[in-house]
Amino acid sequence: MNTWKVAIYLFDADDHGHDTGVTKAHAVLSTSSGTTLDGYGRACRAPRDDDVPEIGEELAAARALRNLADRLLSATSDDIEAIEHDDVQLVRLWS
Repeated sequence: MNTWKVAIYLFDADDHGHDTGVTKAHAVLSTSSGTTLDGYGRACRAPRDDDVPEIGEELAAARALRNLADRLLSATSDDIEAIEHDDVQLVRLWS
C-alpha cells in the first residue's frame, strides 16, 4: 500500500501588511516515491463583505486543490505520452 499526503498552507496577506482581504493557499502533494507537486489558490474578500476568515480559507484551499489536481492530471498525461510516444487525451470519468 502506498500513502500520498497533501498539506495545505494558508496565508492571510493582511499578516504581511498588504493585499487586505486576500487569503492565499499553497497545496503540496507528496507521493510515496518522493515526488512533490504544488497547487496555488487565492480568495479576495470584497470590502462590503463581512470579515469571516474561514470562508476565505475554504475558497483559497479549494482553488489550490483544484490547481493541484489539474497539475497532477497534466503530469500523468505527460508520463503516459513519454511511454506511448504519442499524444494522450485523458477522458473525464465520474464515479
